Amino acid sequence: MRLLHTSDWHLGRSFHRVNTLGAQAEFIGHLVTTVRERAVDAVLVSGDVYDRAVPPLAAVELFDDALHRLADLGVPTVMISGNHDSARRLGVGAGLIGRAGIHLRTEPSAAGTPVVLADAHGDVAFYGLPYLEPALVKDEFGVEKAGHEAVLAAAMDRVRADLAARAPGTRSVVLAHAFVAGGEPSDSERDITVGGVAAVPAGVFDGVDYVALGHLHGCQTLSDRVRYSGSPLPYSFSEAAHCKSMWLVDLAADGTVDAERVDCPVPRALARIRGTLEDLLADPELTRHEEAWVEATLTDPVRPADPMARLTERFPHTLSLVFDPDRAEDDPEVSYARRLAGRSDQQIAEDFVAHVRGAGPDAHEQGVLRDAFDAVRADETVREVAR
Repeated sequence: MRLLHTSDWHLGRSFHRVNTLGAQAEFIGHLVTTVRERAVDAVLVSGDVYDRAVPPLAAVELFDDALHRLADLGVPTVMISGNHDSARRLGVGAGLIGRAGIHLRTEPSAAGTPVVLADAHGDVAFYGLPYLEPALVKDEFGVEKAGHEAVLAAAMDRVRADLAARAPGTRSVVLAHAFVAGGEPSDSERDITVGGVAAVPAGVFDGVDYVALGHLHGCQTLSDRVRYSGSPLPYSFSEAAHCKSMWLVDLAADGTVDAERVDCPVPRALARIRGTLEDLLADPELTRHEEAWVEATLTDPVRPADPMARLTERFPHTLSLVFDPDRAEDDPEVSYARRLAGRSDQQIAEDFVAHVRGAGPDAHEQGVLRDAFDAVRADETVREVAR
């Protein structure tokens, strides 16, 4: 059975205030063409269909168009909700839409109930695990402490129990939206850390033939059977080196996997350039970036006059301007943002405690801070879903 694995469409999202809806529509067209021309048997969409719980109308219309075009091909689609989606909104009409071969899986309680498709070699069971917010689903899965590993492990227990009751030789595919250990994040993913832990071990998914992951925006292979497709478009300059693509996966009769990357359309290249303003304006090596979307980091010791206006004369698609003067790390003039780069909210809070008190928090106080951050993030999730 040939599968096309994609995720993280983020319909409705802009790129540094640039509307990407046209590029997203081009991707949908590319997806449909790939399904038709490469004889795809099933499409897998592993969450974050939309960029926010209440998407703009234009994004909903594009999603509707995608569903109609996929249904017209007669190729089944299995789709889960991600942490950016409102599971309840995305799942409205799922039963009716399912009659057209578009199978929406947004309910955590249905984790062990697969979509079953068949080919010449027998059945393939597709299990959709939507994004499982630990604070919201721990009771559903009967786990004592809210954490990503605990709830995903409980959901996978249901998957394995259902699979064990099926006919021998039934192949299995899991769609999941999570941060799995070994994956490389970028700046454009929403933080899902709980209890100081964001990633879950890949071993949670043992026992199935293929795991189609969503959440991280770079196309990645954690093992032959566990892969991220990544987002079809870049959503931050941290993705400048990404080659956006989908996975074309051939699932053999014995459950072995052969996967091929299918590149996505590139609306415009991304470039990150760094140097003094005068160097950036004069360097002939940068000619190749003149039509790219540009993030420019200026290292001038003193902020130059009209930097954006001057940069856009050469690089008309400059979208981001960063000031980072070349200074030693211990220089008191090093920017606050640079000092905080790469540090978690927990670490910043602990540093603040040490600064005002003269000593950092003890283990109990670290736990209090961690619980507070988890409570705020969970509350924000609940309020967004309830909108």
